[in-house]
Formats: sequence, structure tokens, C-alpha cells
Amino acid sequence: MNTVTIADIVKRFKLEVLIGHNQLNKVLKKTKVRRPGLEFMDKFDFIATEHVQILGKNEINYLHTLSDEECKLRIANIVQYDPPCIIITSNQEEPLGLLRYCTDNHIPVLRTPDSMTEMSAKLDAYVTKVMAPEIAVHGVCVNVAGIGILLRGKSGVGKSETAHTLIGRGHRLIADDIVVLKKLSPQTLLGTHNEKNKEFLALRSIGLLNVVRLYGRAAFQDESRIALDIELTEWQENALNNELELDEKFKTYMDVPIPHIQIQLQPGRDVAGLIEAAANNWYLQQQGYSAADEFMKRLEPEFEEDN
Repeated sequence: MNTVTIADIVKRFKLEVLIGHNQLNKVLKKTKVRRPGLEFMDKFDFIATEHVQILGKNEINYLHTLSDEECKLRIANIVQYDPPCIIITSNQEEPLGLLRYCTDNHIPVLRTPDSMTEMSAKLDAYVTKVMAPEIAVHGVCVNVAGIGILLRGKSGVGKSETAHTLIGRGHRLIADDIVVLKKLSPQTLLGTHNEKNKEFLALRSIGLLNVVRLYGRAAFQDESRIALDIELTEWQENALNNELELDEKFKTYMDVPIPHIQIQLQPGRDVAGLIEAAANNWYLQQQGYSAADEFMKRLEPEFEEDN
């Protein structure tokens, strides 16, 4: 798991540092920011600690109605939750009582022109992504028609060549060879590169390619939610299933189950086309459609006649 410091968010979101320049190396421990409300008035044991506290217009206007000493008392309630920093939104004027108390307690106070809603959403998304548990797997990650796919298989089976064909059809490369998987939630797995292999695709007999330089910015995407795990395998005679609907299988990464499909390779087989079909079929299934169910409904009248 990667760490995020206050200095990181200051740089990322171009925040103004009002006080606490010497405390910017503090490490964030929680991924969600908090907006104080009743916490100004009293301390609640059930409130989570160590969250960034963000102050919107209502909170700042309230603090401006207080004297410096009263303001310190209210801020003291928030400080009990051990916030790594406090962010003032909408470029509001900072209450002097807030700055004085936070200076005494070594808590950085930052300011942004963004609204509270905008800043909360951006900061939550950024910190959650950076601090998410992650693993690296051998494979290729592509985005096919907006659907993130992890391609796996033995070395030399043709993963990168298949990705190259998909790029030629208008789809996008995420990562080649090493794919970094981040667990954003119990149901969400994000695929991305490791920075070093960003935009690069290695093809046997050709060498290393920069897909952005060759095919334009549209050939590459920084990250994508993983919807399908597709394993490319060698052709095995009499091993293909021909049922109307195969039983759904899953591959689990960090306890996140991902639908799994196996595609066997054979000269002349349109593997890229099969991957496109798999992606589009997955999308239809998310909409509640099943081709097998529709086909069986069409056969129902014949079954009834036979009976």
C-alpha cells in the first residue's frame, strides 16, 4: 500500500498552505475526509479519528460569529479527533482563532478555491486510489469498448500481439507485461501500469513500441476498472464446450471476484474478435440480457407442442 502525505495533496490539488509548512510530511492514515458539524459542539466517541477535516461555507461562517477564544474551544473539539490537516474551501477568509489554535497544536491549515463538495470528491477519490491495496500480475490490460479486460496466459502465447490487434481496432492499452491491480472496494478492481511500462507494448520479433507515438493518444488509457479476466491458452482438441450458456467462472484477486473466460488459440482464429464479443456480451449481461434465455424462450412453443 502506498502512502499519501499532506505535501502530496498540496502539490496535487495546488492548495495554499496558510500555516504548518513544517508539518507537510505528515502521512494520511484514512481515505475519507470529514466535514465537522455537531463535532464543533462536543466530542463523540463513535466518530472516526485521523481523518482530514474539511470546512465549507457553513462551518467557516459559524466560526466567524465566535470570538477568538470561543473559536479555539470549538476547534479544540475537532483536534481531539487527531486530523492530519484542516482544509478551508471556497477561498474563504480564515478565522484567526482557527489559525492560532492550529499553530499551537502543529496542525497544517490549507485553503482551496474549490467548493467543499468538489474538494471532498476529488480528495476522496485520489487518496482512496493511491492508498488502495495492490498487487502486480503478469499479463496485459486493455480497455475494449469501455470495458477493462485483464489478458493472461503463458509467456509467448500472444497476449501482447492480441492487444496490438485490439489497438488497431480502436481499443486502448492500459499496461503490458506487468499489470498493477488496485482494490478500491470489495467489488472494484482497478487495472493500471507501474509507470515504467506506461504506453509501452513489447512485440516479439518487432521490439518495444510506444503506442501513443505510433497510434496517437487514443491508443492508451491510464487505468480501467477490471470487468473480465480472459486467459489465452493453447488449443486442445475436443476441449471446447458448445453449451448454449457456459457456467460462469470467476478469478479472484485480493478477494475481489472477476468473471473469467478461457479462449483457446489456433492459427486463423480471430482472438481479438472473440475478446470484443466477450466484452459486448458482458455489457449486455449487466443490462439483464441473456442470449441463451431468449433462445430458450423461442423454443418453448415447440416443447409445449411435443408435450
